[in-house]
Formats: sequence, C-alpha cells, structure tokens
Amino acid sequence: MRVRAAATDDMPAIRQVARHYGLLEGWPADGDFLDAEHRYGTLLLAAADSGGAQGFGGTLRRGDITHLGDLFVLPEHQSSGVGRALLGQLLDGDGPRVTFASSDPRAVGLYARLGLRPWCPLLYLTGGPVEGPSGPPVRTVPSDEVAPLDAVISGGSRPETLAWYAAIPGVTAYATKRAYVFARVAEGRLTIGPAGGVTPEDCAEAVLGSLAAVRAEFTAIGTAQIAVPGTHPLVPVLLGAGWRIADMDTFMADEAALAAIRPDRYLPHPDLG
Repeated sequence: MRVRAAATDDMPAIRQVARHYGLLEGWPADGDFLDAEHRYGTLLLAAADSGGAQGFGGTLRRGDITHLGDLFVLPEHQSSGVGRALLGQLLDGDGPRVTFASSDPRAVGLYARLGLRPWCPLLYLTGGPVEGPSGPPVRTVPSDEVAPLDAVISGGSRPETLAWYAAIPGVTAYATKRAYVFARVAEGRLTIGPAGGVTPEDCAEAVLGSLAAVRAEFTAIGTAQIAVPGTHPLVPVLLGAGWRIADMDTFMADEAALAAIRPDRYLPHPDLG
C-alpha cells in the first residue's frame, strides 16, 4: 500500500470510493468538492501496489488553518493501517487544525489523540420556509466582496476556494453590512454555507434573510439543509420552525483553531468547511 498525492488521472478512482459512501450526492458531474481539495488543498490516494484504490483523504486551507474534510477507506481495507497512513500525512506539521468527526466514537478518539478537542455538536438541519421575522434584506454580491469578512469569521483567507464555489451552477453569495451567506440551489435542495457575521445575531439574521430571498423557490426546492454548530443561535430558531436534525457530527479543533473560529457566528459548508 502506498499513499501519494492524487494526480488528475487518479480522480475517477477517488470518486469511486467517494460514491461508495454517498459523498457526491447533490454535486454536479463536472465539479465537486474533491476538485477543490485537489486544486486548493491536499488530496491523497491510498492505493495497492497493483493500483487499486483503498481509500483517500483530503484537506482544505483557510490561511494557516487546515480543515480535514475527508478520510475514507473502503470497508475491506479498514483496520489495516490505511487510515492512519493517510492521516499521518494529511495532518503532518504545525498550524491550526479542525475537522468534523463522525458519530463513530473511534473517530473522536483518533482525532483527540492528535490534539484535537471535541468542541461542540455540528447539527445537519433540514427544513422548509421559516415563518415570522426573516431578517434584514440581503443583496447578491461577488465572492471577492465577502472574502475578507469570511477570512475573519472562518479563521483564515480562502478567496480562490470561494471563487471556485461561487462559479458552481446554482450558487449565490448574499451579504448584509455585517454578514455573508453562500446558498446553492441544486437537485431540489437548497444548501446554506459557508456563512458568518460580525456577531452571532448578524450571522443568524443574514441566514434568515437568504432563506427569505429564495422563499419563492421553496415550492420547487422542497427542502433546505444547513450545518449549524450547536452553540449557534439559529439552532432553536430553526428547530422551532419545524426543521429537524437529519444527522450530527462533532466539531473538533486544536487550541490554535479554537482561538481563530467562533462556532456561534460561523456556519461551515458541509464539504468545504
């Protein structure tokens, strides 16, 4: 087994592993988050000497922060050292580190041994239109207009990644004076994130404003999804509006990342961090 940087020719094999775990649902065939990891982060392939893919892992960078987005090993190769080998290279070196650990206690333990602390639950909420106050009006903006604020709120600069995401069909960037929201409509679903605000209230109001901006499309969209840290003020608002918790991860970070990101004013993208 060898772990190496993924080449362009390796992308079909990596996507085969990703599809096994249902990771590419909702992404277009000609561009998904694996492309972002390949272009703007680190994407590694674990392959047998014969060439068959055994697993892959990927990170994205926000300034000095390394966001571990993916670590997936095919079932027949689990508990064989593949995951440890991938992780050893992906998180090698200094600097702030963050990831969304699955509900599997083994994942939380693995990352904790590497210095990441369980921070708070990351709730994957789904729902429909929100009745009542919708927040201030939002305006559509180019990604480079909100990139500086995102750098402050998310903990690090990533203008290229945001520009790449904004170019994906169906993605719109919204902003108020003190907050920003990226929203994507695709395959009957609205995905919110990343989003952030100067204060928790600024972030929450901008997200509600973006939901109001696409309200007319909700009939066609059917449902919306958003990844919300458990400490965020949107949690009781959305649950009170009938949204439900579809899944849950654990937001984990080391001390350096904890100093840079506040989960009460930042909403990550489920795949891009």
